[in-house]
Amino acid sequence: MAVRRSKPSLYISVDIEADGPIPGPYSMLSLGAAVAGVQDADGFTAADPEARTFYRELRPVSDDFVPEALAVSGLDRERLRTEGLEPALALAQFTRWVREVSEGAQPVMCGYPASYDWTFLYWYLIRFTGESPFGHSGCLDMKTLYATKAGVPLRAVAKRSMPAELLPRRRHTHHALDDAVEQAELFAHLMAWQGPGSPR
Repeated sequence: MAVRRSKPSLYISVDIEADGPIPGPYSMLSLGAAVAGVQDADGFTAADPEARTFYRELRPVSDDFVPEALAVSGLDRERLRTEGLEPALALAQFTRWVREVSEGAQPVMCGYPASYDWTFLYWYLIRFTGESPFGHSGCLDMKTLYATKAGVPLRAVAKRSMPAELLPRRRHTHHALDDAVEQAELFAHLMAWQGPGSPR
């Protein structure tokens, strides 16, 4: 029986900043992405996370927001009402960028944690472009990846409990591009890690 060779996976670290817990009633205000690396039959190859990046700030889609959520990013909703890109344009540009950087590979969104960022990203892609370059399930959660390799319960996972050699040297700033780059570094470390007691 012939061995079926699948396309490589290109992992793209994505971080979003939003002004509430769910898309629709609340808005994604910024979107950052960085190519983390590629995986094929021969294994994973990390990329320079600063080499291929994407960043946009978006116009809010509603008047509602949660002040505490907005404060995390420090973004100014009133400024974004006039200076932010229309979501349809920003997401079309993002889709084009994903297709350009993943030519010949299947793009996979990765995040820490992926659930929040994927919820906003997928909703915005479908709502404003009608499709997702990642399909409906092309996402990978770094917390799950760590829990599986470390053999610990998912809800016990936190960056502060990870081995120091896994942690990125970059700071987590709550700027979507900074954090996408930082998370791409974490992802590359996790992909290379063999588990507790092993060198990275």
